Amino acid sequence: MTTSVNRNSLWAYANPKKFLQTSERVLPFFWITSGLCLVVGLIWGFFFTPDDFRQGSTVKIIYLHVPSALMAINAWFMMLVASLIWIVRRHHVSALAARAAAPVGVAMTLIALVTGAIWGQPMWGTWWAWDPRLTSFLILFLFYLGYIALWEAIENPDTAADLTSVLCLVGSVFAILSRYAVNFWNQGLHQGASLSLDKEENVADVFWVPLLVCIAGFVLLFVALVLYRTGTEIRARRIKALLARERVGA
Repeated sequence: MTTSVNRNSLWAYANPKKFLQTSERVLPFFWITSGLCLVVGLIWGFFFTPDDFRQGSTVKIIYLHVPSALMAINAWFMMLVASLIWIVRRHHVSALAARAAAPVGVAMTLIALVTGAIWGQPMWGTWWAWDPRLTSFLILFLFYLGYIALWEAIENPDTAADLTSVLCLVGSVFAILSRYAVNFWNQGLHQGASLSLDKEENVADVFWVPLLVCIAGFVLLFVALVLYRTGTEIRARRIKALLARERVGA
């Protein structure tokens, strides 16, 4: 009975073999559903929603900007959880999952910054402003780059995992600021949340529903990319280990 529980527990997926077997089974689902959500959501949003009475057609960039910004922040939080698991339990799969998520997170952050500039230029009259949320988001982007660079700079994988985990803890401050900067500081050009429990702050339903579809597509795509990249990291580590053994044997 105890063995069965252990095999079916969440920690069983810390075994690289079980993780690879499971990810290979579920990946097709995530690829297909993310593709469907993105195609439906983006076509619906860009071609079948009206122009906003204030922002005109510019508002439609919300279908790229909001999902990418949400995933940029939540990707870092996922890396934080994986890093904490590594620090506490020393599961290599969690450290590799955090490493795998970083390039996806930096891509999401870059998309959010670029689309935000495109959206902001006609609304604010400038491509960039040192607004609290924009500034903290830019710093988060730099933390992503530093995290990736630190992994590449350190040869010992366990040492790299330790140091990048610490960096992830520090960078989480800016992830929180990016998410809640509008609540912390009243001043700034950036608008309030597009999605909120307060109905008065939400976008209109005609924009809200396709936006939710796009967000679902981005979430599913993120999961698919992280699973795929984590599997790649596991296989790459195995290859390095085999090559190291061959060198020792030679």
